[in-house]
Amino acid sequence: MTEASSPRENLLNRFLNTVERLGNRLPHITMLFIYALIVTMLISLVLSFIDFDYVHPNSGEKIAILNMLAPANLLDLIVSSVKNFMGFPPLGITIVATLGIGIAEGSGFINILIKKFLSVTPQKFLTPTVIFVSVVCHIVSDSAYTILMPVSALIFYSCGRHPMAGIACSFAGLAGGFTASYTPSIIDPIMQSFTEAASHIIDPNYSVNVLCNYFYALGGTFFVIGAVWYVTDRIIEPRLWRTMPLDEGVKNDETLKLTSTTAEENRAYYKAIFTVLAMLALLFALCYPDNSLLRAPDGSLTSPKAPVMQGLVPLLFIFFSTPGIVYGFAAGTFCKANDVIHSMEKIMHMLLSFIVFCFFAGQFLYVFGHSNIGSLLAISGAEFLKNLGLPSGVTLFGIIILTAALNLLITSATSKWAILSTIFVPMLMMLGISPELTQAAFRVSDSAVNVCTPMFAFYPLLIMYCQRYCKKCGVGTLSSMMLPYTFALLIVLTAVLYAYWFLNIPLGFHSGFDYPSSMFPQS
Repeated sequence: MTEASSPRENLLNRFLNTVERLGNRLPHITMLFIYALIVTMLISLVLSFIDFDYVHPNSGEKIAILNMLAPANLLDLIVSSVKNFMGFPPLGITIVATLGIGIAEGSGFINILIKKFLSVTPQKFLTPTVIFVSVVCHIVSDSAYTILMPVSALIFYSCGRHPMAGIACSFAGLAGGFTASYTPSIIDPIMQSFTEAASHIIDPNYSVNVLCNYFYALGGTFFVIGAVWYVTDRIIEPRLWRTMPLDEGVKNDETLKLTSTTAEENRAYYKAIFTVLAMLALLFALCYPDNSLLRAPDGSLTSPKAPVMQGLVPLLFIFFSTPGIVYGFAAGTFCKANDVIHSMEKIMHMLLSFIVFCFFAGQFLYVFGHSNIGSLLAISGAEFLKNLGLPSGVTLFGIIILTAALNLLITSATSKWAILSTIFVPMLMMLGISPELTQAAFRVSDSAVNVCTPMFAFYPLLIMYCQRYCKKCGVGTLSSMMLPYTFALLIVLTAVLYAYWFLNIPLGFHSGFDYPSSMFPQS
């Protein structure tokens, strides 16, 4: 930023600097989860003596907080601690995908991919191109966090730009892609199943299309890319150059430098690309038949029950490691099998602190969910909105804000929607609002807030990627860097949603804005 900064820009920078300073004074993110685990257990002890009037919408039973410090529950936590650790969602995804990336990176395949990418991308369109790729990559779900961020950082660094800005814009684009996207993803049928089940509380015959929000998602992509582009180039990167200069060691790190491509590397590159194309053709041939083993029992390829969806992470490992091996031996960067193993071992060193974090985060999630504190927070917040009796348009905005607040603590979209859908969907149907519109409102804040909360499961991994370039990066650094994206995504996604509503543009296939029943008059 130049010396001619406006008072508004100076105010924003002071605010972000304060967030960063306070955030970096916090303990290590693993310690934060240890403290959160202890505090949650103490809160469960206190709340277990209180009789709540809230009823769980799925079971029909009263919400009762389980005292996790009771001997039996404490023993259950100890017995299940290994299961909680191994079952922590990002752990397996990150390790398996990172092993494949290690081979591709160690062989030099990722390096030459970046060279080819930069050779066809105009410098002035680098940021929106990275954001566009990030939005598209949401289809591989959480696996994208292990791939996109380090590659985006390398791309920005190779162009003389701040690598952490590459991490920031790809993170924001990926998060925005869960609401605004070009293609359906695995989360669409999951959300639809909860929404339809909740609508049956009011109307047993109501049907929700799996692509009920697709038109809204497609239209939102243009605004997400524009908003993230503006925030990256005008706010985040200028601030990063002032507050987070690159470490001296980064300038001498040969693994981060792009050299000119030799004829031998080009030949190896084309062999690797041919391998990828052949693998894609094989995968398509295996998936094409209606009775394919890779399809779900109902014949769907995108259903969570489809083996091709369940095996997405191993497929990513194969699609990174195989061309990496081909390139490595063709280019001479791999001479023997031990070199391949060494490349995987080398990249795993950077995951050590993340693995430690996963152990304690897994225990926290177990206690938070098993104690019913998460259910109590979600249901009490929803009931509060319902009791306010506000107009439908204001209530919908309240749902966006409430979901944003809950997302600071409960970052799993499916965990929240499994509970909230059974409250929000029937409640808004009674106000004349369709289940499809309610689902879209929920997804707005669920996407936007994940990027700024330290409770997000991939935060330690992202911090490690940042620390590769700036060792002093901490929780506060990442949160303050991503906070402007949260506000930008909330604003544009909410504005687009209301624009669709007021202009009566369909949200998706077979979806409207109003619940068509005279039993529940429009507000």
